[in-house]
Amino acid sequence: MAKLDSFASRWIGAILGFAVGDALGVPAEFMSRTELRQNPVTGMRSGGVHHQPAGTWSDDTSMTLCLVDSLTAKGIDYSDQMERFADWLWNANNTARDEVFDVGGTTKRSIYKYLQDFPPLECGETADYCCGNGSLMRILPLAMFITAKYGSLTLDDQSAQLIHNASKCTHAHPRCQMACGIYCSVVFQLWGGTSFLETAVKTGVMSALEYYRKKPEFTAVYSDFESLTGIGKWEESRIQSSGYVLHTLQAALWCILTTSSYEECVCKAVNLGEDTDTTAAVAGGLAGLWYGVEGIPSGWLRQTAKCDQIERKSRQFLESCFG
Repeated sequence: MAKLDSFASRWIGAILGFAVGDALGVPAEFMSRTELRQNPVTGMRSGGVHHQPAGTWSDDTSMTLCLVDSLTAKGIDYSDQMERFADWLWNANNTARDEVFDVGGTTKRSIYKYLQDFPPLECGETADYCCGNGSLMRILPLAMFITAKYGSLTLDDQSAQLIHNASKCTHAHPRCQMACGIYCSVVFQLWGGTSFLETAVKTGVMSALEYYRKKPEFTAVYSDFESLTGIGKWEESRIQSSGYVLHTLQAALWCILTTSSYEECVCKAVNLGEDTDTTAAVAGGLAGLWYGVEGIPSGWLRQTAKCDQIERKSRQFLESCFG
């Protein structure tokens, strides 16, 4: 990979950092924290419940790349996003090994609804049991697009609507929308807010909470997210790493706040256990954005499936946003 300037390194590092974290987590998915303490993940592995070769990433990166492609080609177009999600699910487009081996039930049902001619913003489910991390895991490119096109450093009505709509395509519960909004607010700050990691994360969380505090449609779920104000001080025993959207957001922010390198952050995320690929991907996107491509171990990049294609898509995305 050619040497990049700091700007491009961080932009491309975010997408590659996401994919590498995902690939590290795939073979450990559903393993317990106790099991991983005995045999911790420190690099790329093969195997796991999906029986994939080392460096294989999952639906998290597939859907993120679908969003990258859509934003690059069309800007904000929710129908186009759903078309690309359907192309991934049915035709294995944007997959690591040209096969789909993992997809969440809520995501699958939303794509089915879209293919039955439901409008894209009416496809996402709203039930409490549909508060998985399927929209949070793919929202990173939209946050990057918003910072580029609108210069956003704090959540406002314009940026929030774009983020909430993107979530609604598959996950329409206010809890999922708010998780996406807070994560994007942190991305805004990591990208351009301050030169101090802890300050950027805290400012992103606090400014988002201040925004949502005034929105009655989020009153019922607001208290769930107040825990994020002190997440960096939590002991590991308090951190859960299931597929529940709040758990994923808490774990990802905790991992970036309690580590000092990309490698340390994603390894910590994977070794929390359970939904290892998504936790490491969501945390890895933040870490890749902060530390840049150079912060990602080169051996991991070489082992990551279709790394060159991901880099190329990331460059095209960068050029479309700033060109």
